[in-house]
Amino acid sequence: MARTPSNMLELGTKAPEFTLIDTITEQEMSINNIKGDTATVVMFICNHCPFVKHVNDELVRLGNDYKDKGIGFVAISSNDVENYPDDSPGLMKIVAQELEYPFPYLYDETQEVAKAYDAACTPDFYVFDKNLKLVYRGQLDDSRPGNDIPVTGKDLRSALNALIDGKEVSDDQKPSLGCNIKWKQPV
Repeated sequence: MARTPSNMLELGTKAPEFTLIDTITEQEMSINNIKGDTATVVMFICNHCPFVKHVNDELVRLGNDYKDKGIGFVAISSNDVENYPDDSPGLMKIVAQELEYPFPYLYDETQEVAKAYDAACTPDFYVFDKNLKLVYRGQLDDSRPGNDIPVTGKDLRSALNALIDGKEVSDDQKPSLGCNIKWKQPV
């Protein structure tokens, strides 16, 4: 199990534009379709990563807890499905339906979106304010597979609560840690 940290994109960065296919609805979605009135959460995840599996239930809780609070959520998988077939769009749809993801689960086939966000690992989290400026990037919380710390989403929840309350998000942010994104090999 690789342990790759986030690259920690610079705070204040404008959310890169994208249009990708939602594996659940099979419709195109863009950042503007997903954007929340208060904030937007962009998560890079995948099906097979043990770090993502460890937090999946909390991701569902987060989406459900904040969907009526002006927070838009989206999950994106950018992994190379040729070498990691468990992350294929068809299986993404099955996982999303089984776990009842309350957010779109988009497939980044070209990996251009992951590159634009400087995503490094799964899970990797980004929170943008109402103007789509980056205010948080980093970990969900301190829990990791095998460390016996409960999954609470405290770091991400703290950032979202600050935005809801009209406060500044703390710049004391820890990188996420997970499996590296499975980049396609150059042909």
